[in-house]
Amino acid sequence: MLAGRVFSCRKALTASKRPALRILRATARTADTLPSVCTGSSLRWAHAARVESRPSDIITPTVIESVYEPPKTGLISLLPKSVIPYAELSRLDKPAGSVYLFFPCLFSTLLAATVATPVASPTEVLSYSALFLSGALIMRGAGCTINDLWDRNLDPHVTRTRFRPIARRAITPQAAIVYTSAQLLAGLAVLVQFPTQCLYYGIPSLALVTTYPLAKRVTNYPQFVLGLTFSWGALMGFPALGVDLMANHDALVAGGLLYSSCVAWTVLYDMIYAHMDIKDDAKAGIKSIALRHEKNTKAVLTGLGVVQLGLLAAAGTAAGAGPIFFVGSCGGAAATLATMIWKVNLKSVPSCWWWFRNGCYMTGGKVVPKMTCVQKAHGKFQLLRARRIPNKPPQTKRFSAQSSVRFYNTVSQPD
Repeated sequence: MLAGRVFSCRKALTASKRPALRILRATARTADTLPSVCTGSSLRWAHAARVESRPSDIITPTVIESVYEPPKTGLISLLPKSVIPYAELSRLDKPAGSVYLFFPCLFSTLLAATVATPVASPTEVLSYSALFLSGALIMRGAGCTINDLWDRNLDPHVTRTRFRPIARRAITPQAAIVYTSAQLLAGLAVLVQFPTQCLYYGIPSLALVTTYPLAKRVTNYPQFVLGLTFSWGALMGFPALGVDLMANHDALVAGGLLYSSCVAWTVLYDMIYAHMDIKDDAKAGIKSIALRHEKNTKAVLTGLGVVQLGLLAAAGTAAGAGPIFFVGSCGGAAATLATMIWKVNLKSVPSCWWWFRNGCYMTGGKVVPKMTCVQKAHGKFQLLRARRIPNKPPQTKRFSAQSSVRFYNTVSQPD
């Protein structure tokens, strides 16, 4: 009788495997007696019944979503459970984004040090760099909170984002708005530590921070809008060190070129980042440059790298940088970008994440050291450079009225 039941299971499995698994689970209770009755292939099916009877396999064999698990390692794991969702909302467990936001600020501070009059001291550069780092950590967290508020109905449909605090309903939208307000106030507290002129440059960036999440709904190039947002710090270093961009044409050109270079860099690394969600974005209707140029991504990445390096070199030229900058900073950045574009596997999520996470340290780490090469000259520390840009244009020698009369009398006298 039992052998007949197993034969029926085999016949059902031939027609449809999944319904047969349910039948095998039902017969698993008597599976221990089957070997004494069945032989050959029937015995193998009886063993399958025992294996399929495990409690973990009783779930319907459809796409099963994993259950959220709090972090067990890292800094966030040490926080109280009630605080963990807010730490995750600020992406404290993923500092790469904050580093990407900080580097443009650091680049501009180092570049502005050669333009400032007098030349900025190392202590001044370090103190403002520390403030920029604090601001990057806070404002990146605020930007992530605003992004998750906009995307709270999209994130549950994307594998990588479905466990974000608002998407999994660990934080309500109302609580997230209150938290965003606290983050922005903290960012303002950092901003007021800079010279007053920095307020005029810093506050307008909030418009980009707030509207960036909307770009992915209306354009295939939201990464460009992200570049405009993340690169804003490339302009902030100049007013921080007392350089008025509106009054100093050469500094304005250097700052604008550096800002454009950072925009190209942001689009480059975020295009790699976007490939992690390319399948889910297509299903959810989210636009991205990765979807738009899926078939020629590496060609686009190469073009962005060339633009970034060209603009970086032009910024150095405008700031009067010397050979060390071009060989070390520009050359080092070219080597790291070429390596990343060559080796990243755009079809692999772990590969895209690894290169995105480490690319900031690789490329930024090559640019900064050569910008910070200093030498002590005439009692002042200054960057190695070919020339320095004065804050005021050089005064041209003019003839006075008295010298003009003397010149006239000289040339009018006969020989």
